[in-house]
Order: sequence, then structure tokens, then C-alpha cells
Amino acid sequence: MDVLTPDQLPTAARLLAAGQVVAVPTPRWYMLCARAADPAATEAVFRAKQRPTDKPLLLLLDSFVTAEDLFDLSGDARLLADGLWPGDLALRLPWKPDAKAVSAVDSPALAGCPDRILGRLVALAGEPLAAAVCSISTPAAGGRDHPALTAAQVVAFERTTGAGIAAVVDGGICPHGRHTTIVDGPAGAPVRLEWAGTVHARAVEAALTPQGGPHVG
Repeated sequence: MDVLTPDQLPTAARLLAAGQVVAVPTPRWYMLCARAADPAATEAVFRAKQRPTDKPLLLLLDSFVTAEDLFDLSGDARLLADGLWPGDLALRLPWKPDAKAVSAVDSPALAGCPDRILGRLVALAGEPLAAAVCSISTPAAGGRDHPALTAAQVVAFERTTGAGIAAVVDGGICPHGRHTTIVDGPAGAPVRLEWAGTVHARAVEAALTPQGGPHVG
């Protein structure tokens, strides 16, 4: 497995285009990423994590415009995307009828628009990526299986599991070590806070407030 610097993101993008899995840092932890449209690549992520296939991956987008192309966005979902993307907020969104749903992501899809290094990589890839935290998934995970917070821990994960990760982008220590915030955004209905994570619930509330959006439940 290669260890890349953030200046080598074009190399990481080329590996993704070739169907490889790349580990990338976020403020929360390192994520395993692959081309969302490549079934073999997304299967490699499931296999690396020992993840049940009924636990969908996160879909990473480069912009709100891409989200508009793919998903049926409610007014609330638009407010949240406008106020909190790019960042650590993930929205559970229904696909548009004419959009080609990604099997590894399922429907409705959990979609995010990341910032920092991962956001730059999604932009370089030029297409949505599928992602999941670099760790063994439950129920296979044991008490010592924790999300990777450093590149060295990604290397150790690869050494232990033989996951087949092509490269890790070394972005230093991921300080938060917490899940992303998840908000359910059904079409034509108020949003609902599904999981409180790194984006505070009051920040979600504030993003809904400017245009009189309802409180989340």
C-alpha cells in the first residue's frame, strides 16, 4: 500500500479511476473510498470491512448541483445543503425517478458533500464516490476494532486484514473520532435528525431557520 501526501491527490484520483480503494482522512476518521459506479470497487470496500451488503455505503458528492441532478430534494434538504455543505452533514435522500440508483448505496441514499482533503479528491475524481469508515464493521468487529484516526492505523488495518487498499493519503491525526451527523430528508416532508454527530443539532436548526424552516424532530 502506498502512502501519499495531500499534494498527491491526483495520484489517488487515478487509482480510484482504475477501480482501486483509497483511504482518505476527514476531521472524523479515515474513510475507505471507491468509485460509486464501479460494482467491483464497492464490493472491495464491503469485503475489506467485512461489512454486510445490507448496510449501504455513504455516497460522496462534489457539489449541491450534483445532488440536485440525482435526488428529489425537499425545501428543508435544500436549506441544509446550502447552509452546511461542504462539511460533515449527511442527508438521507430519495433518488429522482430518472436517476440511476447506485446499488452499494441503496435507496434512499445517504449522501454527503465533504470538505478538506476528501472534498478535493471527490472533485478530482469527477464523479460520486462510495465510502465507509476504515474499520471492521459490526457484527464482525471486536472490542479492539476502532476506526483509523491516523495513516499508520490504516496501514495496520491493511496489514491485519489484507484489505487490498491501494493507497492512503496521510492527512495527519483525525481529531474528532465521531460519526457524521445524519438527517433524514424525505421528499415533500420535514427533515428529521437521525443521528447526532460532528455537526451540532443547533447548527442543523440554524440552517433551517433563515427561511422559516420547521424544527427538526
